[in-house]
Amino acid sequence: MFVGDIMKNKGFGVIAVSPDQTMVEVLRLFRANNIGFVVVSRSNSEYLGSLSERDCCNAVAEYGTDAPTMRVGDIMNRDMATCSTRDVLPVAMAIMTERRTRHVLVMDDGDVIGVVSVGDVVKHRLDEAQRTEQDLQDYICGNRYH
Repeated sequence: MFVGDIMKNKGFGVIAVSPDQTMVEVLRLFRANNIGFVVVSRSNSEYLGSLSERDCCNAVAEYGTDAPTMRVGDIMNRDMATCSTRDVLPVAMAIMTERRTRHVLVMDDGDVIGVVSVGDVVKHRLDEAQRTEQDLQDYICGNRYH
C-alpha cells in the first residue's frame, strides 16, 4: 500500500493559513473544520511551515497568555515532516514515529498535495484487518471459494 492510495481515498488538498494570522484564528479554523493541522504559506507555491494543535500547546506553555494573539509565523514548525505519494505506508509510519508527529505532508515534485495523519493510517489498517477477517471467515465457511 502506498501513501498515494490513502490520498485517493481521503482526498487531496490541504488547508493553508497565512503566517500573519493569529494562533486563536487558526484554532477557530481547527474547530470549524474538525482538523488539527494546517500548512503555513504566503502563496499556493510558497510553503513556510506547519502548525498543529501540539505547536499551539507548546506556544501556550512557553508564552502563556500572550500565545493566542501571537502570529502563526512566530510559532509555526519550520521543519515539516514529508513523504511522497510513491512511499509505502510503513515509510510514512516510520516518519511519524521517528519525528513524534501525527501529521506528515505529502509532497510530489516539490508541491504539497495533502496530509496523512495517524488517524488516516489507523483507519487504513483497521479496514485492512476487517477485510482480512472477512476473507478468513469466507474461506472457513466456504463462501466465494468453490
